Amino acid sequence: MKKVVSLLAILTLLFSLAACSSNKETNKTEGKEKAAKKEEVTLSYANWNLGTEEEQNLERLMIKAFEEKYPNIKIKIDESVSTTDWNGTLSTAASSGTMPDVFALPQIPLALSNDWLLDITKFASKDKEFAKIPEAVQESAKHNGKVYAVPFAQHFMGYFVNKDLFNAANLDYPEFGISLEDFESAIKEVTNVSKGVVGLNNPFSIVDWYPAAANDDMGWYTLKDGQYALDSKEYINGVNLAKELGTNGYTYETLKDDQKANFKGENPDQVWLQGGVAVKFDGSWATTPLFEKASFDWDFIGLPGGKTGLTNDFVGISKSTKHAEEAYLFSKFMSFGNEGFKKRMEIADKEGKTLNTLPITTDKKILDAYFEIQDVPGIRTAYENIDKAIIEPVKTVPGYVDARWQAPTGVKAGDQANATTGQLVDAFLRGELKVEDYAKQLDQLADQKSKEALEALK
Repeated sequence: MKKVVSLLAILTLLFSLAACSSNKETNKTEGKEKAAKKEEVTLSYANWNLGTEEEQNLERLMIKAFEEKYPNIKIKIDESVSTTDWNGTLSTAASSGTMPDVFALPQIPLALSNDWLLDITKFASKDKEFAKIPEAVQESAKHNGKVYAVPFAQHFMGYFVNKDLFNAANLDYPEFGISLEDFESAIKEVTNVSKGVVGLNNPFSIVDWYPAAANDDMGWYTLKDGQYALDSKEYINGVNLAKELGTNGYTYETLKDDQKANFKGENPDQVWLQGGVAVKFDGSWATTPLFEKASFDWDFIGLPGGKTGLTNDFVGISKSTKHAEEAYLFSKFMSFGNEGFKKRMEIADKEGKTLNTLPITTDKKILDAYFEIQDVPGIRTAYENIDKAIIEPVKTVPGYVDARWQAPTGVKAGDQANATTGQLVDAFLRGELKVEDYAKQLDQLADQKSKEALEALK
């Protein structure tokens, strides 16, 4: 009996070992099959910042770095989406079932209304690095509380100052946090057109940022929580300040030709780089020519009141993609992810390329690494005050483009019988019409366009 029991025990052990071996082989086979399947993943990608294959710009080098890091994912650049008709060719791709897996977004609302975008909330909500994107930027990528876009690049908007011009005039140069009153005084006091010095490059952006600088409860172009306040004193005062500076010789682009003859340079950018403009409104992308060409001491000072304009590029993941997880991984690597941004800095340094985005994160280690290689004191201060930043809403807010520029107003302005909102504002700045007479109408029209755009997304 003992022998029988022993034999049975041995047989049982042998069958168990065989089964175990079989399971291992099965798991190994399944693992190989999964690996083989992963190796077949190809993502199509369309963006307007890729340059040509011959140029091998930073974006293309980043794609190669991603493929090296994740050899199971290949990126195929979709050349069918045209930079001359981005939305039109995207629409064609969508209707023909050839939508890129990942693509640049000129405007998130347009993509939502066309039902192009995948809801990526399930990826973003579990991503600790997505949580470190500045809160205002996170919110701008959402619709109805869900994430539909990936913040791809980040830029600050505000003023750059030529410190040398103020020093030469024995004046204190503007710094980050300057008040509205002191900003206006600085522009006027430094201007000396006969000697080829003017305070501002142009007055046009003032109407957009002034309300938020004057009132913490307002945003860009007064927009806050979906409502405009274009009949407010803040907006009216901003328009009138822009008109005063522009029509009284304090801004280069509105000077008369005989006045411009006092300056060096054939266009506004040249005049700035050659030291004729004291304060210039621009984006953080303008640091590159300043580092390379400016012979004067300069800094970024943001906007009056310690604020900064914040503008982002975005990419979307197609609703029709078959590889959502890989598409999110790729989008993250190319944009806000720590791993990807470290690689971006490494490539830029090694290949002599210019970093074409600020870090899209509040992660101190990443910010410190960035400022080690490209330190602008004012931009560092802007990051320290990023909770006070105001979002430039062109790419994110439904109806904004109509509200600010394109909606017909029914008002005659100059030679325009039915001026658009943008043309009407320009008429205010030229002094042809008074903003006070049309502010209420402009406000109602902006709110109407916002409502219509939101209704279209339902």
